[in-house]
Amino acid sequence: CSASANKPVLTLFTKKPCPLCDEAKEVLEPYRRRFILQEVDITLPENSAWYDKYKYDIPVFHLNGKFLMKHRVDIQKFEDQLRKLELQSE
Repeated sequence: CSASANKPVLTLFTKKPCPLCDEAKEVLEPYRRRFILQEVDITLPENSAWYDKYKYDIPVFHLNGKFLMKHRVDIQKFEDQLRKLELQSE
C-alpha cells in the first residue's frame, strides 16, 4: 500500500524521562494512523545540536521537517497542518 509512503512524519524531540512527552503522545494517539512518529532522543551524542537547541523546550514537534510546536500539543494547529499535508499528497 503506497498510502504509508505519503504519510507526514511527525518528529518528537524528547529525552528520558519526559512526562510532558508521554502526555503529548497520549494526546496524539487518536491521530496515529495519519502520521509516522519519529522520536529523536536529544541526549544522544549524535543529536547534540538538537540538545543545544531544545534542552529547555521539550517536547518539541516538527512536521515533515518543519517546526510545529513545543511544550504542549496544540491539537488545532496540529490538525490544521496535518490536513494541509494530507490534501497536498492526494
